[in-house]
Amino acid sequence: MRKKDAQRIYSLLLEHYPDALDSPTTVSRGTAFEILIITILSAQTTDKAVLAIKKPLFSKYPTPIALAKAKIADVEKIIHSLGFYHAKARHIISAAQMLIKDFDGGIPQTMEGLLTIPGVGRKTANIVLYQALEKNVGIAVDTHVRRLAKRIGFSNTNNISIIERDLMAIFPQNQWGDLTDVLIAHGRACCTAKKPQCKICPINTHCRYFQDLRKKIIQ
Repeated sequence: MRKKDAQRIYSLLLEHYPDALDSPTTVSRGTAFEILIITILSAQTTDKAVLAIKKPLFSKYPTPIALAKAKIADVEKIIHSLGFYHAKARHIISAAQMLIKDFDGGIPQTMEGLLTIPGVGRKTANIVLYQALEKNVGIAVDTHVRRLAKRIGFSNTNNISIIERDLMAIFPQNQWGDLTDVLIAHGRACCTAKKPQCKICPINTHCRYFQDLRKKIIQ
């Protein structure tokens, strides 16, 4: 896709979802430590579920030191409503222990450093770097971003690494962090996985998926 077309789509989505960048209900709000831990926990579950355990979790474990000393069973009791809570409890305790051991209790300031932490992949690292440290080094590709990137025509693959590179190639760096939030907002409200609402979509005239549907109907 041409950069000019990508910018038009981005502008339309930003106009349609003006609160996407400042939503108080997003999981990526709080201290750098909270953002790191809550983003690890958000994998394969809903923001609503994660937000429900955010307060009780950080009330009991407000710092890396507190969480590093936690018992897995105690953490599991708090996050048991989340998917894969056994593994996630181990991940966040191990992450806190690594922060203490290797980073003096702070948060790694680089992609390379973040990727050494248990439970952290590029998506989580990109979110932490942007939301907590204000560093735009990549684009967080979650399930919504992956689905929309292919449907709209930003990319031609389901491979998240390639999708990230494709998006970085057609959008300017100062939009990388916000792009994720805007696409997620559209993915939740309109371009859902099972029943995309193409007829009322604000970008349907620019969307490859919608254009392909129209061609099939005409044929």
